[in-house]
Amino acid sequence: MMQICETKHAIRTHVAGLRKKGQRIGLVPTMGYLHEGHLQLVRRAAAQSDHVVVTIFVNPLQFGRNEDLDSYPRDAERDFALLRSAGVSAVFCPSPGEMYGGTADTHVDVPSLSGILQGLQRPGHFRGVATVVTKLFNIVQADIAVFGEKDYQQLTVIRRMVADLDMPIEIIAHPTVREADGLAMSSRNVRLTAKERAIAPIINKALDKAQTIARDTADIQTILDGLYAILREQPLLQIRTVDMVDAKTLEPLHSLTQPAVILVTAELGSVLLLDQRVITPRQGD
Repeated sequence: MMQICETKHAIRTHVAGLRKKGQRIGLVPTMGYLHEGHLQLVRRAAAQSDHVVVTIFVNPLQFGRNEDLDSYPRDAERDFALLRSAGVSAVFCPSPGEMYGGTADTHVDVPSLSGILQGLQRPGHFRGVATVVTKLFNIVQADIAVFGEKDYQQLTVIRRMVADLDMPIEIIAHPTVREADGLAMSSRNVRLTAKERAIAPIINKALDKAQTIARDTADIQTILDGLYAILREQPLLQIRTVDMVDAKTLEPLHSLTQPAVILVTAELGSVLLLDQRVITPRQGD
């Protein structure tokens, strides 16, 4: 039976019982309002562990002053039903007070990665992510944790944090899960109007175009020009950031001579959309 744990003590006690039996623990951190993308992460964790713990916590530290903390979708009972069906061992769903108390004053940051690219548009966001993920790793003490590649900069920040702080956990990346029309799955998608939902797949279409152009050229600007040409077909889509950088380090590239990642953030109505695509050099480059 799946355990629902609202306190750090409860989830630690549950995991300790599994540890005594020599069980391997997988962790999937989420902010809830689960969809098929999350469930794929759960299945990936289950394939590489004996028991899966899912965390559901809408982390206030990673939301900016004008971002959608209060309107972020929530439906705990629906989430619990999905996770029971997926065979999850336990859900850790703390309150902000349980996570941070009233006196927490310690933050975790990876400045070289959190203050660039999307981090320039969302000051403090990745520091909030690194802090809460560190706490979740310390609380659950899992062997592996699975994250989606859709939030690519977040994934890179977490990988660096784990390496720099010698955290005894393996980070597993899972490919971006998409709807049938190519839109990257996200809990925020439910807030798109019907008109906005019809427009949203253009981001994936633009990434497809960039990938196609990259087969014929290593010139970064030419690749990005093709992507912008598609995105600008929809004036309702407000482009916030488009970056093409080294896929491992997120450092700038002068040409496509090594794997690169294109990171896109855009607003559609009140919804912030994120997507990415890893592009490899054309043959012979």
